[in-house]
Amino acid sequence: MALMRRQSLVKFDAPLCETIVDTPKPKGAEVLVRIERCGLCHSDLHIQDGYADLGGGRKLDTTRGMTLPFTLGHEIAGVVDEIGPDVPSSLVGAKKAVFPWIGCGQCRDCANGDENLCVKQRFLGVSIDGGFATHVLVPDAKYLLDYDPLPVNQAATLMCSGVTAYGALKRLVDRPRQRNLLLIGLGGVGMMGLSFAQAMFKQPITVADLSPAARETALKNGAAVAYDPAEPDVIKRILKETEGGFDEIVDFAGNEKSMAFAVAVAARGGKIVVSGLMGGQFTLPMVQWVYKRMTIEGFMVGTLAEAHELMALARAGKIKPTPMREEPMGDVQKWIDELRAGKVVGRIVLKN
Repeated sequence: MALMRRQSLVKFDAPLCETIVDTPKPKGAEVLVRIERCGLCHSDLHIQDGYADLGGGRKLDTTRGMTLPFTLGHEIAGVVDEIGPDVPSSLVGAKKAVFPWIGCGQCRDCANGDENLCVKQRFLGVSIDGGFATHVLVPDAKYLLDYDPLPVNQAATLMCSGVTAYGALKRLVDRPRQRNLLLIGLGGVGMMGLSFAQAMFKQPITVADLSPAARETALKNGAAVAYDPAEPDVIKRILKETEGGFDEIVDFAGNEKSMAFAVAVAARGGKIVVSGLMGGQFTLPMVQWVYKRMTIEGFMVGTLAEAHELMALARAGKIKPTPMREEPMGDVQKWIDELRAGKVVGRIVLKN
């Protein structure tokens, strides 16, 4: 039997290391995909740590139910190598992106198409083995998306950073007040958001990030204005320059400081969509919330239907590619360390 190489989590809060196992055989509607690219997401770091930061010194244990060694990675694109008996043979050899946010398929949320909300989820690289490997076993062929003529690295990143940014921005489309839009946090998801926002909204896009390199990259890729949230008196300057703040904000960082900044620069009647998972605790005086008539919505990842919508836009050439760089799959731990240190602009895509 052929062997599968994986960059595995063998201990929480420890470096990944290579493990070698027999390549799984697909059953029923399962599909075995030979992985060509897998993007590196900040969520992979949280899973490696074994917890999420709840603020105030509290941690959410994310290790329950996980069996080590475990394979991270959920931004996957590759070629169908083998199929189960319930899958058409014509699928073998097809180039596909893999939607990873897979539910149990039986609950109310799954029946409604909201598998990303399923409490018994089977998310690839989160609950079941994912893409930092030579192969991945996908539970059903319906989670495979055609991506031609897109580059394979772009197709892979659309499956997490892409569908997350797209879904978050969709929560702001068709609101009555759309004078302006602010994107906070310019990591892989935030840069995707900048690209998509230019296709989805008519108004100029403003960004904010602590990194000078990220702000410069954003300006080169279509941002109209870039703010440094740490700049003295920046909030007062923003409120003056925007005539009262931003009607629409997406916080792609999702930490205490980014949310405090978002609330401070939100206009009255504005909406903030929080999509980042950096962690911490968010508090807001009730009077300020009511007085500003502010809406705050949490959002994580999009649905399979939204992934198809996004892929169609990208394949039609309506979305500009975002900054990314390819690196060898075997170097994944090096790039995890770089991402953790804040030294990555755009998306790292790992190549087999």
